[in-house]
Amino acid sequence: MGRLTGKVAIVTGAASGIGRASAKLFAAEGAKVVAVDRADAVKDTVEAIKDNGGTAIALSADASNERDVAHFVDTAVGEFGALDAIYANAGISGGNQPPFFELTADHWRQVLDVNLIGVFLAIKHAARVMIPRKKGSIVCTASVAGIRSGAGGGPYSASKAGVINLTTTAANYLTGTGVRVNAICPGIIETGMTKPIFDYAEQRGTKDRIGQLNPLKRYGHPEEIAYMALFLASDEASYVNGQHIAVDGGLTSSMPVTGRIGR
Repeated sequence: MGRLTGKVAIVTGAASGIGRASAKLFAAEGAKVVAVDRADAVKDTVEAIKDNGGTAIALSADASNERDVAHFVDTAVGEFGALDAIYANAGISGGNQPPFFELTADHWRQVLDVNLIGVFLAIKHAARVMIPRKKGSIVCTASVAGIRSGAGGGPYSASKAGVINLTTTAANYLTGTGVRVNAICPGIIETGMTKPIFDYAEQRGTKDRIGQLNPLKRYGHPEEIAYMALFLASDEASYVNGQHIAVDGGLTSSMPVTGRIGR
């Protein structure tokens, strides 16, 4: 306990799933948390934190809107005196979309605005207040879909590949500032975003088959991503920078095969 004691952290997409789990974990580890989301349920996240003795405030904001992003960064500094870490986690899948060649530019813009431009804005405004202090950790949510095809739709996958590249690019733009930028690439995690997949599998009686393509042969849970975010946000990761780290049960460790040697 106490890995973020004395630190101030922002978590976006904190109303549910990975964001909620991360906000609660950060607070449990001593951080003062600014929990951000468009959904009103972000208030429930903060109530849960306070019920456990933590410190947090909830803000309703659009992670793809620069004015909103600047506001929640300034609020963190205004309320708690600093900003040590931001977890730019807010993202969307794009919902049920038409086949690839029937996608429109609007489909792409909707996803890219939140998943990629929103992350850029988080990096831009967090760095603005971190650089003068010569320290800070920026953590971004990418995806295994940004590493290889087959884990998401075209716009979603491209947006997450963009986050991976943005992470390395930003880390180098911030050379010498003491500010670190890293990305997490979750595999299949049971969250609100993946609920349709899990609901469909539940109806078919095949939920136990979700995640069977990775060596652990299971799907993941939001808390398992939150612990990686905690590590990257903490001083324990002081020499980790410009990286994208897959937390996927080993899914991206191998190309698809029909069998395994030794079976």
